[in-house]
Amino acid sequence: MEHSSPLPPASADSHSRDPETTGLDQAIARARAALLERQGADGHWCFELESDCTITAEYILMMHFTDEIDDDLQEKMARYLRTTQALESHGGWPQYAGGAIDLSCTVKAYYALKAAGDAPEAPHMLRAREAVLALGGAARSNVFTRILLAMFEQVPWRAVPYLPVEIMLLPRWAPIHIEKMSYWARTTLVPLTILCSLKAKAVNPRQVDIRELFVTPPEQERHYFLRGGILNRLFLGLDKLGRGLDRWMPKSLRQRAIRKAEAWFLPRMNGEDGLGAIFPPMVNSYEAMILLGYPKDHPVRQTCLRSIQKLVVHRNDGSAYCQPCVSPVWDTGWSAMALIHSGDDAATETAITQACDWLVQRQELECKGDWVARAPEAAPGGWAFQYANAYYPDIDDTALVAALLHVLDRRRGQPGHHHLNTDRAADWMLALQSKNGGFAAFDADNTYYYLNAIPFADHGALLDPPTEDVSGRVVACLGVLARDQDRDDLRRCVDYLRASQQADGSWWGRWGNNYIYGTWSALSGLVLAGEDLHQPYLRKSVDWLRACQHADGGWGETNDSYIDPALAGTNGGVSTPHTTAWAVLAQLAMGEAESDSVRRGIAFLLACQQTDGLWSHPSHNAPGFPRVYYLKYHGYAAYFPLYALARYRYLLARSRTQQ
Repeated sequence: MEHSSPLPPASADSHSRDPETTGLDQAIARARAALLERQGADGHWCFELESDCTITAEYILMMHFTDEIDDDLQEKMARYLRTTQALESHGGWPQYAGGAIDLSCTVKAYYALKAAGDAPEAPHMLRAREAVLALGGAARSNVFTRILLAMFEQVPWRAVPYLPVEIMLLPRWAPIHIEKMSYWARTTLVPLTILCSLKAKAVNPRQVDIRELFVTPPEQERHYFLRGGILNRLFLGLDKLGRGLDRWMPKSLRQRAIRKAEAWFLPRMNGEDGLGAIFPPMVNSYEAMILLGYPKDHPVRQTCLRSIQKLVVHRNDGSAYCQPCVSPVWDTGWSAMALIHSGDDAATETAITQACDWLVQRQELECKGDWVARAPEAAPGGWAFQYANAYYPDIDDTALVAALLHVLDRRRGQPGHHHLNTDRAADWMLALQSKNGGFAAFDADNTYYYLNAIPFADHGALLDPPTEDVSGRVVACLGVLARDQDRDDLRRCVDYLRASQQADGSWWGRWGNNYIYGTWSALSGLVLAGEDLHQPYLRKSVDWLRACQHADGGWGETNDSYIDPALAGTNGGVSTPHTTAWAVLAQLAMGEAESDSVRRGIAFLLACQQTDGLWSHPSHNAPGFPRVYYLKYHGYAAYFPLYALARYRYLLARSRTQQ
């Protein structure tokens, strides 16, 4: 997807016989073999998806909430939490590897370890407690942490936002409505309103508390909410008013709202893939069902528990952690794309065919999910990120897979073989184009920015507005498909990307960190959309990438660039394989195969390839939510460097042939 030229011929390896490219050939062969070894028997890939410590800590505390404690699993998870504590620096837990202490992460991890049996007097616990108290104590934790603490009776319910389940009864035109929130927010919030309205109480069978983490006793604390601007103060006032009126809420109204919330999340339970196919809604719905009286042997409750358990990763060192979700469609799409460019031996061709067949089977062609609120006339046609998530396909995965299928058909001389799949995908995506021309991940025009001022939204991630990286992926897909009927919509998205470019030439990245990822996504799409490579705004982005290159030839970017844009493209000189691959791919898209910058980037990737053929780095490489929650896609060190090396080899050979 990185260049508008024809794809590499079947003899992709045959040109690489001179000494200069022998090492490149060998590196590609090793990486390709390593990737093929990790393919599932049915044709798909699914690499680990790791977050910070919070999901694993919440898993332990969930077991104590329900009194369903697996002591063996708990000890494995506790071992993971101990190894991720930053004892040599701040003593707490960060949002990402090497990051500063995060108060909420640290409070949850400490509580989980204490619940698992770690003594408060143990050195690592003392160190964590000192760090929490130095930051003002557990009362300064974020909203989600305080809600958990309220359910464990560690803080009073006045410490959390007023979340009445009656919001389920509000009309669509109301300022606050679940359809005005992002998919991840609404799936999390609906069962959570039941827990908060009924003031859920954890069983907490071992009666573990964390009063030692508070500067002021929690029942005496009067400053749980920080006041911001005028809008925030207004919502805090409404929050206080609603809390005062709650005691007068008619029981019949509350029961009607609970039934509506239950009727909303039950059809979306998604089997063993779980509500929304992400951890927080799964746990909230599981605990809500317990609160509503679902017996332990109820099939829906049992299925929900299995969906949570399937997220656990057991490691060879005896530890275990819980993933926030899984990424098989994303991993399979990029793995297949990398392999398409890496060679044409029989094993590779078979792997690509199996991968695409697996992906075709997972296209959602029947379910009209929550997106229908914005596009009621559109037919389904998207792909989800996970194994199954019918109500919530996403535009990023859909653009990737549709382009992949088209590229494969063209490469094999079978144009249009998957046209029914790609047409349905393109039509569905375009039905969700936002008014400004851009594309979000799941919805159209999800831009009710005032909602980020409500007390519940202190994480600032309640919405799903259009973003540059997703829009770049759509532009790339539409450019590859080259359908006449898409021209006007494609031009609108190109205009959106031009307008959203940063002054320095970069683009912001929502779903990968950060400006280097966004710049790669935007540049790749714009080139495939037919933009002139010599336009100043495109050349400016190449200049920016080159200015960010490190002395070792690689690139890296800190997650702190989401907090301080002045850090865009920088990482203290530390290069990472995935970021280097993105920077190289972006320049290759711009026809820079012969440039010194690209050659140095390729040299860095060759130098840091591991003996197993892959690459690795401890850094978290994508935001779940910018500024507050980060992810580590383990697959990024497998397929993106291979993709960059393979594209470089092909484009370099083509360039020399044309000379």
